[in-house]
Amino acid sequence: MKYEQSAREQTQRLQAAGHATILAIESSCDETAAAVVRDGREVLSSVISSQIPLHAMYGGVVPEIASRKHVESVDPVVEEALKKAGMTLAQIDAVAVTYGPGLVGALLIGVSAAKALAYAADKPLIPVNHIEGHVSANYVAHPELTPPFVCLVASGGHSHIVRVEDYGVYTLLGQTMDDAAGEAFDKAARVLGLPYPGGPLLDKLSREGNPHALRLPHVQTPGRYDYSFSGLKTALINAVHKLRQSGQEVPAADIAASFQYAAVELLSDKAVLAAKETGAKVMALAGGVASNSGLRNTMNDKCQKAGIRLMMPPPKTSLPT
Repeated sequence: MKYEQSAREQTQRLQAAGHATILAIESSCDETAAAVVRDGREVLSSVISSQIPLHAMYGGVVPEIASRKHVESVDPVVEEALKKAGMTLAQIDAVAVTYGPGLVGALLIGVSAAKALAYAADKPLIPVNHIEGHVSANYVAHPELTPPFVCLVASGGHSHIVRVEDYGVYTLLGQTMDDAAGEAFDKAARVLGLPYPGGPLLDKLSREGNPHALRLPHVQTPGRYDYSFSGLKTALINAVHKLRQSGQEVPAADIAASFQYAAVELLSDKAVLAAKETGAKVMALAGGVASNSGLRNTMNDKCQKAGIRLMMPPPKTSLPT
């Protein structure tokens, strides 16, 4: 009870002051990350430990392996983040951590570490929704950004269109009815023989191909702003299998370009439509798929034509540490 009371009082003081330096921890999937952020806009340090080499041989993330690696990495990553920021835990105002959605075992490691640090240092603990974290990355990339705006969240596990009404206040406009965009990209890459993580490699390969070589379906959904990637993914798999079964060469670059074109058109059409029909003047991108060059270019073109300002975090590649 003593800690809970202290945390509440500190949180109230921080909210009243409008300033805070926060140690943030993320472990929702296959990266252990920690950052020190000031006032939600300035990143003082950011450290990422990637697990790509561990999962590459399996063609995807193995939850048990991911959890074990988080156990090994979380303390060194946090220590490095504090060191790079030139701060000690005592100088931090609060500890934040991703609590979901994500891999349960992986999340548990980050949450447990954050709880221990917050309790030991007598600091408030702030739970952060994974999707909200993706959206909020735009506040760091664009300090001038303020609500309201519409955001397309496209990642390995999520595809959402949300309207950000205010800080922490969201209206869900649309979401995937089956597979997420990032998962579809990775599965398409695997069918083409590209190693994990396949999405970025498919993006690179697509630049060498003809986006109109293979006609793929533009899937319709009951919800005006909802997505469906299952049929698109199945159409690609069937097309590749048909070529292989008939002994024909698989034109990987053309197929990659065709798949990326279809997926990007689907993502961008509905996102821009949602922004236009809700009167949004600003559109943001978020999530791992926001690094896709085709999506960034297409969204930029469509937003310009619609008179909508586009904001997105810079693409980043995490390297093993």
